[in-house]
Amino acid sequence: MTEIKLFGIYSYDGITINDPSINQVLSLKPVLIPHSYARHANKQFAKQGVNVVERLVNKLMRGGTGEKTGGKIIRTHGKLQGKKSKAIKIVKDAFAVVEKQSHQNPIQLLVKAIEFSAPKEEVTRVRMGGIAYQVAVDSAPQRRLDTALRNICLAAIIQAFDKKASVADALANEIILASKNSQDSFSVKRKNEAERMAKSAR
Repeated sequence: MTEIKLFGIYSYDGITINDPSINQVLSLKPVLIPHSYARHANKQFAKQGVNVVERLVNKLMRGGTGEKTGGKIIRTHGKLQGKKSKAIKIVKDAFAVVEKQSHQNPIQLLVKAIEFSAPKEEVTRVRMGGIAYQVAVDSAPQRRLDTALRNICLAAIIQAFDKKASVADALANEIILASKNSQDSFSVKRKNEAERMAKSAR
């Protein structure tokens, strides 16, 4: 039986997930093209069975939002909203850059990047008798994965916004930095910031 490879290039064999919490919800179900045509839509927890690369593609198709970075607010317009084929091409090009620069399987580096950029703790607001205060809470595995993917894609969009760098190059750069747990990574910084706030709210 022929092995199914992502884009016909990258093998799913030998991919390891070291974080037991992420392992519960991260799917490495082999697919050739990361497009399930929304078969999981409107079904509770069905996205757990969606390949992680497709979930990365879906996060790229985010709507416009205002994000504060470097002391200023950058508005990330939803230019990829609804354009899944374009988002898939961006991820494919990014993976080619990752493989060229790191000489490793980009799927494995994406899994590492998720592990290093998924916050274990966050803060939530609690109201009691008219007084609101923040308390530290453990992040659910599904939320950890969603947060990591969102921040990785957000980093790529912000880095490529109004700059010469393409989104594919920015995404590849973020995956490589996050997979090394580098402090230069936007998603790793976001994770550390969330955990630091949770620690101070204990």
